[in-house]
Amino acid sequence: MEPPSALPPAPRPLTPALPALRLCLHLLMAGLLVLAAVRAHSPAGTALAVVTGAVYAAGSPLPAVRESRRAAAGWLTVLALAWLALLGATPEALWLAFPLYFLQLHLLPARWSLPAVALTAGAAIGAYVGHGAPLNPGVFIGPLLGAAVAVATVLGYQALYRESERRRRMVEELITTRAELAAAERHAGTLAERERLAREIHDTLAQGLSSIQLLLRAAERALPAGSPAADHIDRARQAAQDNLAEARRFVRALTPPDLEHGSLAAALERLCEPGAGPRMRFSASGTPVELPTPYEVALLRIAQSAVGNTVRHAAADRAEITLSFMEDSVALDVVDDGKGFDPEAVRPSGDGGGFGLPAMRSRAESLGGTFTVESAPGQGTAVAVTLPLPGGGRA
Repeated sequence: MEPPSALPPAPRPLTPALPALRLCLHLLMAGLLVLAAVRAHSPAGTALAVVTGAVYAAGSPLPAVRESRRAAAGWLTVLALAWLALLGATPEALWLAFPLYFLQLHLLPARWSLPAVALTAGAAIGAYVGHGAPLNPGVFIGPLLGAAVAVATVLGYQALYRESERRRRMVEELITTRAELAAAERHAGTLAERERLAREIHDTLAQGLSSIQLLLRAAERALPAGSPAADHIDRARQAAQDNLAEARRFVRALTPPDLEHGSLAAALERLCEPGAGPRMRFSASGTPVELPTPYEVALLRIAQSAVGNTVRHAAADRAEITLSFMEDSVALDVVDDGKGFDPEAVRPSGDGGGFGLPAMRSRAESLGGTFTVESAPGQGTAVAVTLPLPGGGRA
């Protein structure tokens, strides 16, 4: 947003005058002034035509006239007075009313321009009759028809311009939205790839290096005392241990952002912060233990998916997330008091994507855990996942 200022910004003209149209208006005004000066047949008429032309030439190029309604109104008032004086000197000045219509409609807002056009047409008719012209329909039809054509032309152009601006803004918003969606998709793809790499590193490299370390330790114990291979095995075991630590650092670096700056419990508690949806509460039980990154990622993603389903579909008043650490497993429960559903009637998506029930079940089962959903229409929903602790539980 722009900083506020003491004075409001100068209003812009209602429509941008194209250079070609502006040039045509200048030429029309100049030609009609020359005609009025030639046909005036008096020095006073010629002088008034020159004065009117000077007023027009002095004000038309000024930026203030195009950008400020106050300046435009002042200039048009002076120009109208000069024209009225010329109109009193010669009836040929009647034709200058036509370019004046366009100037008034272009530079003034509708609440001012339409009355100004009506007054200009009335002055043209009155002055023409005042010069002794016989009364006939043409005396009235000519100025009024010119005013009607000018009003229809300018208002139609303004409508087309507004529609063009609206479409331009829509196109700009569409381009911006497409860019934001593309950035969001790239970000989501990056996060998904980070999770996949973390899982692959943990399940392959880290587990393989851990197995190598255990095998080397067993081989070291099986060697006879003083064996020359003991030193090589010890160095190999140390190398495996260092590389295992490095692999775990890679896994931690690829952890989702929700887990980068805190524990799993803290990330789950943030899910319960007040917002749109039911009142939510987080609780933890048991003695927390450090979980492998794939465990934390799976539990967090399942909780996010379950909470998302609760907010979107359950129409619940309250929901609770519980993280429980037990002797040989860790459990996550998400319970709400919403409208519930029939789990048997839910069809798998079949595409393996998303964070629906099939995806949550797949996450849990990929780590050797169990996933259950208990629900019935009108009785709320309970989602429970249990994962076995690595190594059989606490030492």
